[in-house]
Amino acid sequence: MSPWPRRSIKSNAVVVWGPMQLLWLLLTFAPTVTPYSFNDTNSLLWGAYRPNLYFGLRPRIPQSLMTGLVWFGTQDYESFTKARHACDQGDGLDGYTWAQFDPREGGIQVVKDPHNNVKVTTELLKVAGGEHGGSWAARIKGEPIFEGKPSRTSFVFYAGLEGMGGLDLETDEDENGIDGPIVLTGFTPELDDFKIRVVDGPNNKVFFGGPSADAFAKRIGKTHFNGFRVPAGNIWQAKELIIQHLAQNAGKAVEGKTDPQQAPDPSFTLQLSDETFSGSNLFAIQKFFDGKFQFDVFFESRSSHANLNAVTLDEGIAAFSASFAERFNRIFPVPDSPRRDALDAFSQAITSNLLGGIGYFYGTSIVDPTFSNEWDDDGSLADHGDDDKTPKGPHLTEPKALLTATPSRSFFPRGFYWDEGFHLLHVGEWDNDLSLEILQDWVNLIDDDGWVAREQILGEEARSKVPEQFQTQVPNFANPPTLTMAVTAFIKRLRRRAGPTDQDLGLDFAIGGFQVPLAASRPSHSSRYLEDQRHYEWFRRTQRGQLKQYGRKARSRTEAYRWRGRSEKHILTSGMDDYPRAPPHTGELHLDLISWMGFFSRTMKEIAEFIGENEDKLFYANAEKAVIDNIDDLHWSEESQMYCDIGVDDDDESYHVCHKGYLSLFPFLLSLLPPDSPHLGSVLDLLRDPNHLWSPYGLRSLSASHPEFGVDENYWKGPIWMQMNYLALQALHETYTVHEGPHQDKARSIYTELRQNVIDNVFKEYERTGYVWEQYDANTGEGRRSHPFTGWTSLVTLILSEKY
Repeated sequence: MSPWPRRSIKSNAVVVWGPMQLLWLLLTFAPTVTPYSFNDTNSLLWGAYRPNLYFGLRPRIPQSLMTGLVWFGTQDYESFTKARHACDQGDGLDGYTWAQFDPREGGIQVVKDPHNNVKVTTELLKVAGGEHGGSWAARIKGEPIFEGKPSRTSFVFYAGLEGMGGLDLETDEDENGIDGPIVLTGFTPELDDFKIRVVDGPNNKVFFGGPSADAFAKRIGKTHFNGFRVPAGNIWQAKELIIQHLAQNAGKAVEGKTDPQQAPDPSFTLQLSDETFSGSNLFAIQKFFDGKFQFDVFFESRSSHANLNAVTLDEGIAAFSASFAERFNRIFPVPDSPRRDALDAFSQAITSNLLGGIGYFYGTSIVDPTFSNEWDDDGSLADHGDDDKTPKGPHLTEPKALLTATPSRSFFPRGFYWDEGFHLLHVGEWDNDLSLEILQDWVNLIDDDGWVAREQILGEEARSKVPEQFQTQVPNFANPPTLTMAVTAFIKRLRRRAGPTDQDLGLDFAIGGFQVPLAASRPSHSSRYLEDQRHYEWFRRTQRGQLKQYGRKARSRTEAYRWRGRSEKHILTSGMDDYPRAPPHTGELHLDLISWMGFFSRTMKEIAEFIGENEDKLFYANAEKAVIDNIDDLHWSEESQMYCDIGVDDDDESYHVCHKGYLSLFPFLLSLLPPDSPHLGSVLDLLRDPNHLWSPYGLRSLSASHPEFGVDENYWKGPIWMQMNYLALQALHETYTVHEGPHQDKARSIYTELRQNVIDNVFKEYERTGYVWEQYDANTGEGRRSHPFTGWTSLVTLILSEKY
């Protein structure tokens, strides 16, 4: 048999976006139609794009090949019920960390599984070449955590195929298992011909003792396999199929053996059956180990002409590790200190986990265009449900694709609008083009009205991790427009690298793998940017608040905003879910949202300036000024000396709703307050007061003196959040410490102390627990809730290296 059997189906044509179109798309916020894109080297086609798994690889193709890893201990039968596959806080691992990871090159991950006494290391190396995304090699190796204790494990690597194509077992079958490598061959229209080889390391050992060993002698020490026929859309359930199959086989193997003292060893019975079915599209390959072990998986694309082997991994991983460390120290330098090496390893790990947490998702989502709370609709909302062709009630959308960084591999393995803007600040510093790829995918999700769902729950696998009540998205519900931060950061990087002047714009800059003159990347006057700022206008239209009612006076008669989609005690759409607010009312106004709109207007002004649209620049500058004026006119409470929300009382009168916390800081956090603002001193006093927001571990979300501090679910009622501390440090570093004003010295002092507090605490908790956390306790600094949370908590790397 030829190692590369010829196929009659040819690859589908793929649209390739050039650099000019890509920048144009990003700056217009207008949807595109391509579900995935290839650049010149396809270096981002393959990746660890199943971040919800401890180790899972797939390409950025909607229906294609997916791989994963399942393992369990064989020291007893009980361990089989706790097989590892999807990241789960209930697994009780002492950490799983990409120590180094680059989406274009590969990475090194360490997983500590104390229950099974095994430290698992997964190494991934991407090998460029050919026309179909290149090849890759993975090494899975392990060793005991505790010497002298049993470390006996079984590992199952699987590969499954969705969509068009085929997958076959090339190795000759044997009912007792296979000695030597196992080879799968396959084909898809996008990947063309490929081969997967699974090869043992040189010194693996297996367990041979215990009762009934002689009865199983023919199968001990062999690699076992199975082929399954899996219905379309169900490859993601591979673990359940494999575990069910192993349990059934074990039941047959121990049938009639009733004496527990004579029970066969689990490694003799919990074996795949070594059979395949015609038309199998999921293949599982199982190995058993006693103690230290190693095996390699090689994916070879025919067009890449790769010939991968153990030496490829030996030399390639060593070279990658050295190159990664050198590049990391250039981009994210850690200041000299006695702890520098430890802090550097920590910073590399949290950055790598952010990058290793990037996933590719494809599928339908659930949308309800007709839902509205009684206090949501005051007649100003765009109605997605008026059209007779619009489905009424929750319904499945057409499937869409998204490349996105995920907040938490264990708890939030999906895309979040609120989080993504912060993710892209970090991703963009490491890999500008990658941040644009992610941003483009988010832009592709924006609908004709300008709306994009705040949670991207695409497909059944993603929905399986979300409680039913949170699965439906509503097209009048927003989220903080943090993607604007990614656009601003992109422009800032362009200016930093090429210089801000027209003369400097003659320099070359790499976008999407191409070299183009920056001057050519400026869209023309006819750019769709001028015609369609749908996303910005959607916010202004659907989240508009009432200004002419309730006796309100402000310089602008248009700029006032409130979040739709709230309940009595929560405003999930604000991102600060249970933060104290006024009772729901159609006339309420929210300080954080008007601040975000000021920031959004400033971003649009910067884009217009960058592409030379002076009339638009003036429009957005006026909008920004109107927002800033109204923040002072509407939201400043002279009595409380703080910025506040606005509620409406029983007499239909406006009143300030003042809860000291993150909300009170928003005009400062987004640098909307001028350095000479008469209110800046009060804001800094509130921030620095240990009776309110200041703690040795970072800024608290709610004042320690507030009656609701730490009560009920205590999500945003005290705990310390890293993205909010980042915003405070960014505002101090970029605005209030560098521009002259009466509080410049105080801002410098606060910046230095707050930065050190944040770094020290997150690092301390990482060393203590093995994780970075979703939030930190307001009284003790201990990590709380989801872990690892290497989404915006990884901003600590930017704080360490002062990259704001």
